[in-house]
Amino acid sequence: MANFGFRNLAVVAPYAPHWREARSAVGAPELLRNAKESATLAEAVAACTLVVGTGTLAHRKPEQMVRPLPILAPHVKQELDRGGRIALVFGPEKRGLTREDLSWCNLLVEIPTDPLQPSMNLGQAVAVCLYELASRSFPAQAGAPAAAGQNDNCMKEQKPAAPSMSLDRLAGVIEETMLAAGYSPSSVHKANCHDLRLLLRRLAPTERDTRRILGLFRRILWRMKPHPKED
Repeated sequence: MANFGFRNLAVVAPYAPHWREARSAVGAPELLRNAKESATLAEAVAACTLVVGTGTLAHRKPEQMVRPLPILAPHVKQELDRGGRIALVFGPEKRGLTREDLSWCNLLVEIPTDPLQPSMNLGQAVAVCLYELASRSFPAQAGAPAAAGQNDNCMKEQKPAAPSMSLDRLAGVIEETMLAAGYSPSSVHKANCHDLRLLLRRLAPTERDTRRILGLFRRILWRMKPHPKED
């Protein structure tokens, strides 16, 4: 991270003995010292408007948009230009990100590798991704969303997507409404929650739209619940 100018490190549920004994590379002690520790991935990315998961497609069927690493930079630039905040998420060394982890991600980025050896160790994957972003300096490219016939003023008028914590708050109220309506048996409740997280991230509503939808579902939920009659 220090090699390529990135400063904000967050770690999720680190293995305590290793984390306490961690040592930084030469010239980067401040980065490790200022790293933020979170109990869950949801907490770590709560303020982010674009969460990019990393991994290989060799053994998984993606449930969100997939972007090869060479074309990730324009998406990141577009979100930053409209005031958003980005998280690039890497999984543990042995297993990578799980399907559950990826349900908090808007995109999945894949590093182009030889099909005979798709797996990379964690340090190499981080270095390749950060080098790609830093070296391209987020240039506008033909065909990228930021260059689709929009001028700078139009980009400034666009609002960033709602942060992850707002989408989680909305998902919670929708889940409560679904339960109150008897939408599905309890056996599929966990699967519904997973699919709902993915759906909201694909829709990418703004903060304003998220508040409006939240108010709508809260009103529906209030109307569905029994209330004591007044004398």
